[in-house]
Amino acid sequence: MNESLPLLEDDPMPDGLVTPDGLVMPDGLVTLACCFTGHRDIPADQRDYLGSLLSLTVEELIAGGCRDFYCGGAVGFDTMAAVTVLNKKKSHPDIRLLLALPCGDQSARWRYADKVMYEKIKERADEVILLFPRYTPYCMAARNRYMVDHSGICVAYVSHRGGGSASTRAYAEKKGRRIINLAKS
Repeated sequence: MNESLPLLEDDPMPDGLVTPDGLVMPDGLVTLACCFTGHRDIPADQRDYLGSLLSLTVEELIAGGCRDFYCGGAVGFDTMAAVTVLNKKKSHPDIRLLLALPCGDQSARWRYADKVMYEKIKERADEVILLFPRYTPYCMAARNRYMVDHSGICVAYVSHRGGGSASTRAYAEKKGRRIINLAKS
């Protein structure tokens, strides 16, 4: 799977956002939503720090009124973010984890342990949004765009240029979204 594909920036968009059921939402509603984007590989010496920082960030977003958290379901940062939101639901049952999955066979080539975790997260998510039934060359970029388009805040773990996470962060910046990058400088 190649996440370094360019985002589909020339697609026409209606005023507001189109939900999966075809309704148009005013742009103002996205301010209560957050999406996550980040690298699959997180250096071992940064995992504990990043996990703590992510937990504090999600707690602050909840305190600020954020209730919907979009996650792409990939390994690495996406998994860490999804687990963090699910753990926060214990003390904040009004928040929602929305998995925006690029394709139905996203986990086909993953390690067994990652597949097990993925299935557990899908079972506990409040909503699973499947964008394509099978992998396509543009499904990852479409998933990333979908999450940004439905969020007012993008929490990122982007430590280098290039790849899908950097493209997603750039798209979020272009759309005027608030960016919180948790990568160490």
